[in-house]
Amino acid sequence: MAKPKFETSLKKLEEIVRRLEDESASLEDSLRDFEEGVRLSKECLKRLDEAQQRVEILLKDSEGVLHREPFTVEDQESEPDE
Repeated sequence: MAKPKFETSLKKLEEIVRRLEDESASLEDSLRDFEEGVRLSKECLKRLDEAQQRVEILLKDSEGVLHREPFTVEDQESEPDE
């Protein structure tokens, strides 16, 4: 069985949060939603971690040789505006 897309999982998680905030659901329904929300949250975090590990920037050093460096938010924030 294929994993659902990140966006699909995130949307389901948002729906669960709305249902839990509603407070009109039974305890059993709320517990089931909570368990599903925890599972989806872990799945989304895992996917974000995997994506972060795959993002790389290719850079040329002073000799023209390309090498890879991990992408960080600080790298993007330090870029000058064009």
